Amino acid sequence: MVHDSASHGFSTRAIHAGQEPDPRTGSVIVPIYQTSTYAQDGVGGTREGDYEYSRTANPTRTALEEALAALENGRHALAFGSGMAASDAVLRTTLRPGDHLLLGNDVYGGTFRLIDKVLTHWGVTYSVAHLSDLDEVRSALRPETKLVWCESPTNPLLGISDITALAEVAHVGGARLVVDNTFATPYLQTPLDLGADIVVHSTTKYLGGHSDVVGGAVVTNSDELREELFFLRNASGAVPGAFDAWLTLRGLKTLAVRMERHCDNAERIVDALVGHRKVRRVYYPGLAEHPGHDVAAKQMHRFGGMVSFDHADGEQAALEAAARTKLFVLAESLGGVESLIEHPGRMTHASAAGSLLQVPAELLRLSVGIEDGRDLVADLLDALD
Repeated sequence: MVHDSASHGFSTRAIHAGQEPDPRTGSVIVPIYQTSTYAQDGVGGTREGDYEYSRTANPTRTALEEALAALENGRHALAFGSGMAASDAVLRTTLRPGDHLLLGNDVYGGTFRLIDKVLTHWGVTYSVAHLSDLDEVRSALRPETKLVWCESPTNPLLGISDITALAEVAHVGGARLVVDNTFATPYLQTPLDLGADIVVHSTTKYLGGHSDVVGGAVVTNSDELREELFFLRNASGAVPGAFDAWLTLRGLKTLAVRMERHCDNAERIVDALVGHRKVRRVYYPGLAEHPGHDVAAKQMHRFGGMVSFDHADGEQAALEAAARTKLFVLAESLGGVESLIEHPGRMTHASAAGSLLQVPAELLRLSVGIEDGRDLVADLLDALD
């Protein structure tokens, strides 16, 4: 769908796109349509909005989808029950047995597990490449390559790919480009504007923003792909409930202000970590020495709220530091208002152990929240010392 709010600023769209006051009651907040079915005017005759069963469509979910599409500057958005459900729908819609997928060398462990442990049994092959190296990408593309799967920034090493250039290479090779925009969010970057064909999100993370809901989304400009995804979602039932959609919609309203604070705090953390005697390397695209810094500066509004670093004393010291923080909660996930710390090798990326996507054993990943930045720095430095 095309949004009349396209000329409005980001925060205006986040609060108003798809969220007009309820015409019957005047409610300024979209109601939670906690219903499974809808009365019909006659056999096969639905009322306004073509709602007949909530697995197929629900007004609260529709509002969320309109808002998501508006924020990503896309024509269509579909909400799913989780980020992995969204990724699975994209993979099963765009790939068939015998097709090949090109995967970035640093992606979320759950994405790798889905491809390596599930999709390959369906006859799909994949290979891994550094997507920041366009020559390597060209060499890795095959006649049967139908999809290039990109994260930028990547999870957990914060790698950056030039989305515009990568899209051009993929399209010349006859493949679609998918960008997982979970880390950046549409506030910091809009991949469809840069040439990507499909954007996926774990809305569990920054879009929901409060660690109280699980969800996913796919955004695209393709009418055909939207219909295929809609059919698969309805057939498989991977939908979010009305309350989950409502919580995510609530989170979108404050995304811009939260992302500014996430970025502010992340930069303070990076300043404290660079040069620290217990830190061997800091991964953050805002650093001038980061290999993807110039590209990130070109295609992102700011550099994000995720920071990773290698502990100078190895894996055991990293594990001990993660256990000592008091404000940084030891937990998986990311993007909430609270700060989290995790050990990817033992936690979110354990499924990639022994593969080409294995992460450094001494790596720690921070999801920097919106607490007082001074308190976060003090907590982290205490844990390291």
